[in-house]
Amino acid sequence: MSEQTPETTEPRTESHDPAVPEAYSRFMRSGWGERELDLPRQPVAERAAERRARLAAMFPGERLVLPAGTYKVRSNDTDYRFRPDTAHTYFSGNQTTDAVLVIEDGDAVLYARPRSDRDTDEFFRDRQYGELWAGRRPSAREISDSLGIEVRHVSRLEEDLGGSAKTRVHRGVSADLDRMLAGDAGLDADLARVVSEMRLVKDDWEVAQLQEACDITALGFEDSVRDWAQVLQYGERWIEGTFFRRARAMGNDIGYDSIVGGGSHATTLHWIENSGPITPGELVLLDMGVEGRQLYTADVTRTLPVDGTFTPVQRDLYDLVHASQQAGIDAVRPGVPFADIHQASMTVLAHGLEGMGLLPVPAEQALDPENKTYARWTLHGTSHMLGMDVHDCGRAAPESYAKGTLEAGMVLTVEPGLYFQEDDLLVPEELRGIGIRIEDDVLVTADGSRNLSDSLPRTSADVEEWMGRHLR
Repeated sequence: MSEQTPETTEPRTESHDPAVPEAYSRFMRSGWGERELDLPRQPVAERAAERRARLAAMFPGERLVLPAGTYKVRSNDTDYRFRPDTAHTYFSGNQTTDAVLVIEDGDAVLYARPRSDRDTDEFFRDRQYGELWAGRRPSAREISDSLGIEVRHVSRLEEDLGGSAKTRVHRGVSADLDRMLAGDAGLDADLARVVSEMRLVKDDWEVAQLQEACDITALGFEDSVRDWAQVLQYGERWIEGTFFRRARAMGNDIGYDSIVGGGSHATTLHWIENSGPITPGELVLLDMGVEGRQLYTADVTRTLPVDGTFTPVQRDLYDLVHASQQAGIDAVRPGVPFADIHQASMTVLAHGLEGMGLLPVPAEQALDPENKTYARWTLHGTSHMLGMDVHDCGRAAPESYAKGTLEAGMVLTVEPGLYFQEDDLLVPEELRGIGIRIEDDVLVTADGSRNLSDSLPRTSADVEEWMGRHLR
């Protein structure tokens, strides 16, 4: 560990903060005891070191720079809760703000912003970093001990990154770092691709993290149904808040803004306003996921009958979507093209829409990539990779992801849906305003797949039985 006291900077304060006389400042900087802690080794520390070694081997003799990012302003002097960049944390384990991981010649240094000493005003005046304002940041030694990596103060970063070493930067995370280091767009894009592709296949520890996130997510769904009397009174946001409480209590946060779509709101794919009522006789679509403490997230969707029982029309549509999802899950196994999961699900939906008399052409013609008229009512892809990001590995090359084949250890969603807009004149009036999606998180195993979120019911009968047990 190497530590350097940062250059003295003015604490971040606001115009309405009272003045600080020198006498008060001197008094505040004296009389404090030592509070250094021996933090336990983080469970990801050894894995992060192995990941760094593999990454460095792909770029021998080069310098790789991966920032964590910093706070983002929500309103005036109020910031959003910080969440570090995924690539930074994947290779370092660090979750503190303003840190930068630098890997060079097989060695790694984490440039971090630890808590300040008590010989400056930062700890009692700075609204963003001050210990008495924002909480206790770990010291450089604590970070180093817990993550097993050399730590230097981030104030040394610019000086240490001088020189002529060939450098790749994970850009778009830290505006300050992007300005500090001129780069080669091609080199930087290649680094982004590699750090995405390295996350495609999860090890057993990562799978356990995802399983835990799914298990907590299931509890959040159960909480929501147990609170149904309040849900009926207060609407979509009561479910949003109920689920959020579980996510914060047992995990780190929600993995993405919860989608709570009652009635026709379910036909808006990313309905996050959650401002509507929950109305008896209708359906409610819940797309919610817990992000665990190591930042692995679940992504689960269930569509529930508000009364606890589907109407005949709702049941028929729900069973069609379930059959489509089951076809997609059944297709998941090593060696299968990623795109086949979508095709398996869409084949079921297209034939179902044909049977309902909705398609302008036969189902097989509608399924032709040059036609796709069925997609008026299905809209989106069936799967995406899942991990530390809800849409994980987003910069992987198409040949490794969308146009690639599945491998054991990959985790993906299977989430087909049917969406009939309330103003769609091409469907019967009784279908308008109905949206149904069923989504699960599926691990590719050596001989097939395992549904990590199967503790939540999927069939219409099981949904009704589950709701009957939990409704209050």
